[in-house]
Amino acid sequence: MRPNRRQLLRTATAVAAGLGLAGCSGSNEDGTPTDTATDAPTDTPASTEDGEAETSASVGAEAAVAAEWTAMRTRLDDAFALGVAGHADAGASVGQSVFARFEGANGEYGAHEYLEATNEANYSGFEEDGLVVMNEGLTAGDVEAARDGWQTANTNLREATITRIGETGANALEVLRFGAAVNNVELLAAAGDTEGAAAVGQEVLGWWETSPAHDAVESADSEAYERLEGAMEAAVSAAQSGNVESLRSATTTALSASATGAYAVAASEQVAGAGQLAAYQAQGWDAATLASMGGAGEAQAHAAVLTTYRARVHDAHWVAARGETDTAQTMAQDVFAHFEGAKAHDALEEADGEAYEGFESGLDSLISAIGNGNSSGIDDALATVDDNLVAGIEALVGGTGAAVLEAEFFRTRVQDAREIYRLGGNNTAAGIAQSLFQTFEQNELGFHEAFEEADAEAYESFESHLGSLQTAFENTNDSGVETHATAVLEELLGFETTAGSTGQVGAGEAAYMAARIFDAAGVAALGKAGRANSVVQETFAAFEAGAGGFHEAIEEADAELYESFESDLSAVGSAAGNGGDVYGTAKTFYGKAVDAAYAVVGSGGTTVEASAITPVMQDTFAAFEGAEVHEMLEDADSGAYEGYEAALDDYISALESGSGVESAATAYADASIRAQFAVVGAVDEAPVGEGSGGESGGGSEETSLQGGPNVQDGVPEDADHVVDMQAVAFEPAELTVNVGDTVAWAHRAGEAHNVVAYEDKIPEGAEYWASGGFESQSAAETGWENGKGAVQSGQSYTHTFETTGTHEYYCVPHEMAGMKGKVVVEE
Repeated sequence: MRPNRRQLLRTATAVAAGLGLAGCSGSNEDGTPTDTATDAPTDTPASTEDGEAETSASVGAEAAVAAEWTAMRTRLDDAFALGVAGHADAGASVGQSVFARFEGANGEYGAHEYLEATNEANYSGFEEDGLVVMNEGLTAGDVEAARDGWQTANTNLREATITRIGETGANALEVLRFGAAVNNVELLAAAGDTEGAAAVGQEVLGWWETSPAHDAVESADSEAYERLEGAMEAAVSAAQSGNVESLRSATTTALSASATGAYAVAASEQVAGAGQLAAYQAQGWDAATLASMGGAGEAQAHAAVLTTYRARVHDAHWVAARGETDTAQTMAQDVFAHFEGAKAHDALEEADGEAYEGFESGLDSLISAIGNGNSSGIDDALATVDDNLVAGIEALVGGTGAAVLEAEFFRTRVQDAREIYRLGGNNTAAGIAQSLFQTFEQNELGFHEAFEEADAEAYESFESHLGSLQTAFENTNDSGVETHATAVLEELLGFETTAGSTGQVGAGEAAYMAARIFDAAGVAALGKAGRANSVVQETFAAFEAGAGGFHEAIEEADAELYESFESDLSAVGSAAGNGGDVYGTAKTFYGKAVDAAYAVVGSGGTTVEASAITPVMQDTFAAFEGAEVHEMLEDADSGAYEGYEAALDDYISALESGSGVESAATAYADASIRAQFAVVGAVDEAPVGEGSGGESGGGSEETSLQGGPNVQDGVPEDADHVVDMQAVAFEPAELTVNVGDTVAWAHRAGEAHNVVAYEDKIPEGAEYWASGGFESQSAAETGWENGKGAVQSGQSYTHTFETTGTHEYYCVPHEMAGMKGKVVVEE
């Protein structure tokens, strides 16, 4: 039985002091060992002087897995390089992604199980002493601690590679790793951080100088060696001067030279070919990292402003419907006036000229219809304005950014419905809820699909509460309105913070708060000053509570703007309370809200547009078309070849559109793995099937593990709630239930998991609970060490909660990777 990972975890300091690095007599700066593996199985030499023996040992499925370990090493380099450049949070995100990918890489020739089968010490050294330590360091912002973990993880993967394919094969793959590492310099420069790019370039040069692959390629092909090293130096110089074009050229040269060098070093061209595909896979992950680093970008702020226009014209509509036509017309005219001088004006015209013209034309018609008291004309013009604004938002951002803004718009409309309901318009409020449901089902701006993908349980809760809200409006059920409206608003905000970046959520929150303040102005115009003041106070309270990270984001982005934002927000409340000019103060605050939207998307200095990301994979495609491995793959297996090219093409399309990038990156990586196995003649052994787009790996063999009480096959039909156990996460991580509810934890991905309550973090008097039926936390931990309490693929663990309060729990083998959860039990 494999030991508990909690027992295996040691600090990087202890590893470095006691072992040099994870069982090596020493290590180089790049995390590679100075000596070969000392504990390789006797029937598989760690290295050999016999070229023939090494050649035979390096051709087959083991070479494809070794190439995949190299792809993982490049991702370790990505994570650590981001930390070196001052982007530790982004680095930690990459590191966690590597952990999740590794945990899901099962099957006999999956990177995870094959590493464990190769050498237990290398397996635990890579995962516990290396990857986990690196991620902990990056999360804490401690780059030196992260360095220790990064070195250890690299060392253990290299040792395992030597065990499987010999030192010559390992050096060939190592050369390709360094070719891919230069791409990190381009990545950071594209993100606008040329200083960080130059720092990383110097780091890569340092790693290279001490790598065993350095001397190997210099001896095998001096010209390739000089080209590779020259490209590294050119990348640093280009980054320092901010010359992105020269940097891109240096990256291309580095990858090409590393491939030439790898083929010269390798005893088998199949090994080099598999490594070359792994290097291309690594570039795919680089593009995904760059896309996630990009945050929101100015386009998100433009789209957020358009979202405020959507909210404001709907306000004008309902204010006009209540008889305040002068105020309603002024509201629409002010939208027009603001748009004419806004940054979003030129952005919309450039992004979608037809939507730009349609918006302006529809807005002009809306103003006229309000002035003429033409209710059908108002409805038609409003629809025209909204349709064109939706088209403009999609043209500007698309993908998650658009879905987050759609969620914000839904929140403003739910609040409109509540205000109208309070004014006695229950049927109108019900109509708004019904319209939102229809819009959601139509998947406007991709919101429906994005919500369902982000959190299926929250998605179902949202739909349920939205339908119930309509019924509550129709039946004038005051308590039902408050209950369901509150739930809908909470689920919408939860989606935004789950799916969106800080910049995306911040820009959306700025738009939402602006809309709420104009709601206050509209209510005040209808003679409800007290309610107007309450709206302002509610908005202020939401901001102070964090507003999905918006409060902190604006404070960090611009302290002066933050203070004036709060001051102007308070001024609207004062005006409402003192009989002042609510609409005038609302307009002043609106200017600050717009400024805040632009501030939060630009504060990180990493605004990255698709035009900067897409070339990463376009260059990869071009390199593949001219590479030796292109013909090798086509000759080896036409299906794998076609699947690889199709996945690469789909990935480029996703990057261009900004939609579905993560899933396309995963599908491309899986296609790369299959291609790696194909070129070594082992496509049938590949741990991913043809056309696979999910996690790599099949089910692991876990027959020695046992479940125990309340662990069963499948998910029971009478479960009130289901928590998915992913590779290293509980989804949702936090769940609210009622007393007597039964929760099922269903295994969905990765290795076996367990569910263990923290003894000191459950309510006093609550019965202790854990998979396996243990009566204490220590017993559950010991049980796991003995193979008990496991929840495996196709199984679930259930528990019925009888005690109110907060129950916190974790998964023993994945606690260090952050696999923790919380169940809040209410009456």
